[in-house]
Amino acid sequence: MMLNSLCTINHTFIEPRCCTNESEWKSNDSNSVALKKFKKDSVYIDKTGKLRNFNHKKLSRKSCGSLRGRGWKFGSGFVDGIFPVLSPTALQILDYLQKEDDTERIWSSLDKLPPSLDAWDDVLTVSVQLRIRKKWDSIISICKWILLRSSFKPDVICYNLLIDAFGQKFLYKEAESIYLQLHEARCIPNEDTYALLIKAYCMSGKLQNAEAVFAEMRNYGLPSSAVVYNAYINGLMKGRNFDKAEEIFLRMKRDGCKLSTESYTILINLYGKAGKSYMALKVFDEMLNQKCKPNICTYTALVNAFAREGLCEKAEEMFEQMQEAGLEPDVYAYNALMEAYRLLLGDGFPYGAAEIFSLMQHMGCEPDRASYNILVDAYGKAGLQDDAEAVFEDMKRVGITPTMKSHMVLLSAYSKMGNVSKCEDILNQMCKSGLKLDTFVLNSMLNLYGRLGQFGKMEEVLTVIEKGSYVVDISTFNILMHRYGQAGFIEKMEELFRLLVAKGLKPDVVTWTSRIGAYSKKKLYLKCLEIFEEMIDAGCYPDGGTAKVLLAACSNEDQIEQVTNVIRTMHKDMKTVLPVA
Repeated sequence: MMLNSLCTINHTFIEPRCCTNESEWKSNDSNSVALKKFKKDSVYIDKTGKLRNFNHKKLSRKSCGSLRGRGWKFGSGFVDGIFPVLSPTALQILDYLQKEDDTERIWSSLDKLPPSLDAWDDVLTVSVQLRIRKKWDSIISICKWILLRSSFKPDVICYNLLIDAFGQKFLYKEAESIYLQLHEARCIPNEDTYALLIKAYCMSGKLQNAEAVFAEMRNYGLPSSAVVYNAYINGLMKGRNFDKAEEIFLRMKRDGCKLSTESYTILINLYGKAGKSYMALKVFDEMLNQKCKPNICTYTALVNAFAREGLCEKAEEMFEQMQEAGLEPDVYAYNALMEAYRLLLGDGFPYGAAEIFSLMQHMGCEPDRASYNILVDAYGKAGLQDDAEAVFEDMKRVGITPTMKSHMVLLSAYSKMGNVSKCEDILNQMCKSGLKLDTFVLNSMLNLYGRLGQFGKMEEVLTVIEKGSYVVDISTFNILMHRYGQAGFIEKMEELFRLLVAKGLKPDVVTWTSRIGAYSKKKLYLKCLEIFEEMIDAGCYPDGGTAKVLLAACSNEDQIEQVTNVIRTMHKDMKTVLPVA
């Protein structure tokens, strides 16, 4: 459908969807609490049928949560959390771009726009909306049309949008090319341009290039502001280069750059993802001491940091502090708290996650796809696959389309219970839904078949992977080697190990540990030490799993003492290897 043939838009007002359920909830007799001591609207019944109440002082009843800073951060003039209002024409453009993926047809349609200021505003606001929705390909199409075919003169915002889009797709060379085009067009880069280019380099692991941009900024006399440092740290974090990100943060402080709320929030996120919640809390305390006011993203990052380690009480404490600070929890905050219960004690506490899910609905905050995925996974980890599927079906009933991840958490639930037929049904359902299976999904089936000793089916899946357009990664070989090794098929395991070089794959710590583990099961201590030496010589650093399998290979106290001495030095530089004696 071309833009000029679109009908006039009918403005439809949609009322908030009520949280209804087909079955009526009733309180248990054992929990028949007198309602007189609660305010009437303070009482609700959770999904387990228990009567509960909430504290009005801690929970605001303002519906829909609060806006998060998901707007365009760099250079556009749009304030975080304040989204641009789309005109009817802009809405048509946005709708068209989300349906069409052919660049030539997109450009032909955009050619019909009048060369007016209103059209320019529409194109820019649509680009911002596309960025919010992470539609990087569409941003590239519309911005390249501006550069190559339109009568509009591109400004720095257009170039910045393109640099950001290419950076998000890990196409640092393309981002670099746009930066050079910006100079050739005699357009002056701003600090946001440098920030986005640095971030693009960091996400692609090109740290030397990022440092070069920093130096270029100084040559132009531009100070490295919080915006640039934040982008640098954020890019390093997304590239999972946590140590370097921490180093840049310390440099930021040394340079006397004033830390913003976003700076502290990024570092809290960094420590949370690195499994260092105690450091995240330390940064938060420093933030408060510096009179820097936390926002909802800061508190959510803290809740997430504790949630990842299954520290429910600390996650709840930060959630309450958020509310006491006058901030309305949004769906991201509720999801973070649900995540804490999902990860509690390894297999999680699904009823805690379900209670948060129910409370979120009661407070007028609509659960999103991630909310349902977390709840499905929480039930699945606890072995409650029927409950997991019920939530999965409920997600579809309310109009949320399950993604690959949604199917994967349901697949994991049935895989945990060894229900092969159900897992195969889910795979068929994914194909019927138009979802393209990837290596991760097929690896999961490999693992399931191997765990149940169905090696014939495991070989069939491997054939599908090798003959299809799937990328065989090191995880595929790790699963195969582990399953064959644990079943005692040592020769088959070693054959797979020798194939790694031909496949261009480098063994990682899991590969080596799986190989050691196969011999450890047979108590072949000397062979385990021999492979351990190979592992160290190959420059692969052992972890706790390696220590476990080495100890399992020991048959006497001398061997245990020898392995223990190595384990004690695991977190130091290992310049020597175990003597085979």
